[in-house]
Amino acid sequence: DAVYGVVGIVIKKDPLAMFENSILLSILGECALALENEKNAWEKQEAAVLAKNEQLRSQLLRAISHDLRTPLTSISGNASNLLSNGPSFDEATRQSLYQDIYDDAMWLINLVENLLSVTRLEEGRLNLNMSAELVDEVIKEALNHVDRKCTEHILTERCEDELLLAKMDAKLIVQVVINLVNNAIKYTEPGSHISVEAKQEGKWAVISVADDGPGVPDENKEKLFEMFYSGANRIVDSRRSLGLGLSLCKSIVNAHGGTISIHDNDPHGAVFTFTLPVEEVQLTG
Repeated sequence: DAVYGVVGIVIKKDPLAMFENSILLSILGECALALENEKNAWEKQEAAVLAKNEQLRSQLLRAISHDLRTPLTSISGNASNLLSNGPSFDEATRQSLYQDIYDDAMWLINLVENLLSVTRLEEGRLNLNMSAELVDEVIKEALNHVDRKCTEHILTERCEDELLLAKMDAKLIVQVVINLVNNAIKYTEPGSHISVEAKQEGKWAVISVADDGPGVPDENKEKLFEMFYSGANRIVDSRRSLGLGLSLCKSIVNAHGGTISIHDNDPHGAVFTFTLPVEEVQLTG
């Protein structure tokens, strides 16, 4: 009931015999059936992509509406308190309210940065500004910007070679380390140990973020790097997240040609490890 194409047959003086005509119609029928199947498969694939995009949009809207409401409510409530009752508060109370407003604002900024970076990476619009960078310095820079709740944990940093160079976009790798450390802070109890280590293995710089928290169940390990996935292992009072952080980390590391993975820590906890290509030092004399 549809036209999929037009076939031209060169016939000389004599018309096709009935048998030849039947064979020709059978061949054309098979071709039409193959084209119809291909069209149906393409439409099915397109519908699946549209459904997935719609599902992602719905998840994003639900997550944003939930995640933005909490810090915005806190910011507006604290600001209203300061405006109405500021003079009657003692200095310690005012400083506490200021700190809460600052923390919530910084959390929102980090959320938006992650969201924008994921969007650019998914659309292929994020240009990497690659250069040789000292891994130790990049890690130290990242640790200067992690969640202030890190003071409730024992955070250590160690680089086997302080002169270890890797080829990277430093700004994006700082974001990867921040996300991994903040993830460890979020999913471990206060007082837990979090360590950031870097070393060279062959042509790769290997950076790992380890904690001694409850760890990640094996069935959840593969899902951790999916967009919008948030683990079920939540500490009470820990703010729910969009689930963009680890997905973004994977996209950034893959864009650098490296890999990112998770494995269990001993005796308990999780270790996130990612790799970057080592940059050799060129000495001129």
